[in-house]
Order: sequence, then C-alpha cells, then structure tokens
Amino acid sequence: MLNELFSRGRIGTMHTKNRIVMTAMGNYLANPDGSVSDKNIAFYGARAKGGVGLVITECAFVDGERGRGNSHQISVADDGFIPGLKQLADEIHRYDGKVVVQIYHPGRQGISALNQNLPMMAPSEIECPTVHQPTKAMTKEEISELVDKFIKAAVRLKRAGIDGVEVHGAHGYLIHEFLSPRANKRTDEYGGSLENRMRFLEEIVTGIRTECGNDFPLLVRLSVEEYTNTIGFPDDGLRLPEGVLIAKRLEQLGVDAIDVSSGTYETMNTAWEPASYEQGWKIHLSEAIKKEVSIPVIGVAVIRDPGYANEMIAEGKLDFVGSARQHFADPEWSNKAREGRMNEIRKCISCLHCMETLMGADLSPIPCQCGINIEAGRELEYGNFKEDGEGRVVAIIGAGPAGLEAARVLAKRKYKPIVFEKRDRLGGQLEYASKPPNKAKINWLIDYFKAQVEKFGIEVRLNTAPTMDELQALNPYAVYIAQGSTPIIPSSLPGSDGEEVLTPIDILSGKINLKNKKVAVVGSGMTGIEVAHLLAEEENDVSLFEMEDTIGPGLYFQNLIDVMNHLKPLGVPMYPSHKLIAIDRGKACFEELKNGEMKEFMFDYIILALGTRANTELVEEIQAAFDHVKVLGDAMKPGKIREAMEAGYLSAYAL
Repeated sequence: MLNELFSRGRIGTMHTKNRIVMTAMGNYLANPDGSVSDKNIAFYGARAKGGVGLVITECAFVDGERGRGNSHQISVADDGFIPGLKQLADEIHRYDGKVVVQIYHPGRQGISALNQNLPMMAPSEIECPTVHQPTKAMTKEEISELVDKFIKAAVRLKRAGIDGVEVHGAHGYLIHEFLSPRANKRTDEYGGSLENRMRFLEEIVTGIRTECGNDFPLLVRLSVEEYTNTIGFPDDGLRLPEGVLIAKRLEQLGVDAIDVSSGTYETMNTAWEPASYEQGWKIHLSEAIKKEVSIPVIGVAVIRDPGYANEMIAEGKLDFVGSARQHFADPEWSNKAREGRMNEIRKCISCLHCMETLMGADLSPIPCQCGINIEAGRELEYGNFKEDGEGRVVAIIGAGPAGLEAARVLAKRKYKPIVFEKRDRLGGQLEYASKPPNKAKINWLIDYFKAQVEKFGIEVRLNTAPTMDELQALNPYAVYIAQGSTPIIPSSLPGSDGEEVLTPIDILSGKINLKNKKVAVVGSGMTGIEVAHLLAEEENDVSLFEMEDTIGPGLYFQNLIDVMNHLKPLGVPMYPSHKLIAIDRGKACFEELKNGEMKEFMFDYIILALGTRANTELVEEIQAAFDHVKVLGDAMKPGKIREAMEAGYLSAYAL
C-alpha cells in the first residue's frame, strides 16, 4: 500500500531502506561539553529502531569558541568528539538505519552569553530582529577560518563512521544569512549578487567535497523561501526563484541532495509550524526544486499521514519525506506505517511544546520535551515497562489525557484499568480544545487514545460517575482521580450569576450557540483568545478584555502570533489593562488599570475565560478509603496537555 514510501532510496553513495527521513531538530540532550551523550544515542537509536531510514541529527556546531546555539548541543569542533559520534553511528547502524550529522553556525541568531559574551558573527553588522544580540560583520579572514572549520568538521564525521554530512544553509543561521539579501549587505565579493552571496556556501561545499571525496554523501539544507511577506516585507529576503537557482548551482558543485525548508527566526512559523498550518501547505517548495534538479530532494510540510507521504513521492513532489516533530512524537511512526497500524500512530498535533521548551531550556529546569510523548528524550529512564500488574484492578475516574495515558501505561504493565467517564465520549478537555478554528489536530490525539483503548482491551464505562459503593465493589488495587476541572466564575464578582454570563465550555461544548450577538470575552489566555476567534468567525461582534498589560500574557510567542494573525483580520477590538469590576444584565463595568478610569460596555453575553479550578468531588473520601490513590492532571492542578499526560504516565509507570 505504501510502496513508494518503503522503496529503497539513494543519496550519493548512501543507500537507505526507505524514503523516511527524521530531519534535524534540537533536543538539548548532548553533554555540556558538546560530546554525544548516552541520552543522544538512546534518542536517535529509538527512531532508527522505529524504522526511520535516515536520521539527520540536530545542528552540530563547528566553532567551539563562538558558534554554540545552546548549552547542550552536539559539537564537531574538535577531534575529541569523534568517539561519541562513532557510538552514535554504530547505534543507528544496528537497526539498518543511516545517519547524517547537520553542521552549522548560528550567526546573528546565536546568543552572546553562550559564546564568551562576544558579538555574534554575521555577514553584516545587522542584529537579528528577533533575538537582538550584539553582532559584528565578519572579516574575510574570519570567513576563511570558518570555512576551514566547516570542512574539518565534515572530515571528522567521515572518520567517525557517520554516513554523510548536511550543511545547514537554512532558517536564518549564518550560511543562510550570507544567502539572504535581507541579512547580507556586504559590498565585497561575499555580498550583492546571488553569485557573491553564495560564495561562502560554495567554499564550504567545494572544500568538503575535496577533503572528503565523492564517496561521502553531502547534503545541503536550504530555506528556499523566507516568507518575508508575512512580516510586511514582500520584496525583501530570499524568495523561491532565487532558492531554485541556489539549488541548481549546488547540484553543479556536486551536492548529493537538497533538503528543502523555509523561514528564519523572523518568520519562524513557516519553519516550525503552529497548529493552523495544514499538512502539505508548503509542498510546492520541494516540488519547485525537484523540477529543476536531478539529485534527490527531501521535503517537509507538516507531514503526519503515511498515505499522504506516499502520495507525495508518487506524484514526484519530493524523493524523501522529512519530518522532525512527527518522529519526536512517535519514534515508531515508520514501523507502524509499514505494518499497517495507522490508527496506532501518535500524530504530532503541532502544539509547539517542543519548541517552547527548547527555546527556554537554558533558562529553565525543563529540558526539551514533546507535548504528547513523555518518553521522548528520556528513553533511558522510561519505556522499559515492568509487566507486573498481575491483572490487578485500577479504577480511573475521568477519560481525559491524564486518565487515558495512565490507563494505556497500566495496561502495558498488565494491570486491569477500568475507566469511568461521566460524559458519553472519550477525551475530556481535549474534546473542547479541538473545537476552536485550526485546532482539529487535537482530534488526532483523541483518536490515538481510542485506538489504544481498543488495542489493550481497556474497559471504559461511559456516562458513569462512580459512587463510593461502585468503587469499593471493584476492590481496586489503586484509584486514579483524573476528573478534570471546571471554569472559574468568581462568586465575588457582582452579577457573575446572571443568565448572560457564560463560560468557554458553554461555547466549546455546543451547549450555547451564538450568532449575530454582541459578546465580551474576558480573559486572554489561549482559551479566551480561541473562543473569541470561534465566535468572531460565527458572525458575532466580539470584544476581548484582559487585566494584564498585554493580550495573551504568558503564552508561547509562536502560538500567540499564529492565533492573533487569524483573529486580527476579523476586527476584534482588544482591551488590555481592563479589569472586570461588575456585571449588571449585560452591562459590563471595567476599570482601566493604567489610569483608574471606569468604563461601561453593553453586551448580549459575557464569557468569563478566567481559568479553571480542579474538580474535587469524592477526593477526600477516596483518599480515606483506598491505600493507593493518585490525583492526576487538571484534577490536581489545571495545566497543559503535556502536564496532564505526564502525570498519567509517571503515576502509572511508578505504581
């Protein structure tokens, strides 16, 4: 059925068992000195074991003095790193996989504090508008020195038994900065014309080919389109016509494959896409390159479905199907696809928890994580389940992400989970989270859990909120309380009990359908913004209020940019620094916190998106009646999908 996807592939002298590529993504797993860690080996080994034909590692830095991207990143800057790289290659080869290491320099998108507090090197002295680090224009001598570092890094990879090297010329890092007319304003032979802007990359590529020979596969990753039109600069930056010319020139220089991507940090939602970007949205980029070159093309485009991946190869839009986050979410994607177990695939839902945690890893105790795969990056700690449940019953109250993940892990451990759900369907809060515009990918996670319930034969009792008598009749070894949370309606707020006052759940559940109404949404967390978006699309006159100084306080910026880009064209007025004081039959009174002025607005309905509080029914009684009791997810503390699933996973793993 997936004949194209599972046909053998070839890049230069390297043969792959299929056309599946795990493309590069940071994972924050390397040792602090840059050496390959045991965690790295386990992480990439799991993807190779899961059936990936070609693994491309995270971008590894070639300059140990001022080329780091974060504090736990693979280095290829010294011969001392060769043994670890060899271990990595050996692990992936165990599973008939191939491994290519991506090499790079962050350029002006790097962080000075990680690089001896020195200015970040760039083609021109123009700081990155996103990271705002001190930046210096490279001298010709520095360019030459760095070209040599790239070449020596590739030589080390070949000595380590790595199958090939990918030169990172994408996503706004140093090589891409030279290629881009937006970042490169040089007037010497490294700037101006496309020929000159390519010179830095050409010198790296030709040097690697000379030193490593024709039998060492050489790939280049390119952002062939910067999408600067999305930030108001339609005539600036690298656009697809030049991207095609660069790819054609690289083929002439002997490059073995082009790995096609897009975007920079300025336009990063086109490189690391949020939930609104549909599968295949940028497949035209790889298609455009493939039409003009005869060497293989790797393409990425939020590809999650194996059937779609197979179709793209069959239609000649790419030669290899690339994804990073999908293999982060499910390392067994390839094997499951090959074996026809499509419903068991844990599809990446594009929540960007991985990017949020990676970007903040150096300033946070939380390392890079997947929002829906608790084992990702922690393969050495988790995944080796003890099958010691002996059929003992565990009662689970609530079929949301915490309860279902706990049930899945308990079933793998040979316990007998019995799930109680007061509603008539699985999913809990996921059901509501999937309802706003562009959030349908959440249904993929619900479908995954349904498949797991079926696979393990987990007993689910829908439309049932268990009584103490029902729980005691089971004589359970443990009871897990995962009964979710309820929207907050402050009793201290005058008028909060009025008929015109609603909660997000009233809207997302379909209990209340509003059309052509004047509506206030109070609270601009992600739930509030998404409810405002949903209502505005349904032809309501919506206003969004927030007590903090900015709309969307605390939200990860990529997700906030994405939803606001959809909300603003709908003409939704937004009122930060407005505290709701009272409600009186549709009249909402706010205090403008910056000046203390009181304002009154009239609405048909007022929706309070002020967060949620844990459901606590029967918690104390259950804790008093049973020896092993765990309160999970929102029932303990309202949070994100990751936090709920992690609570379910860890509690079941440790029981």
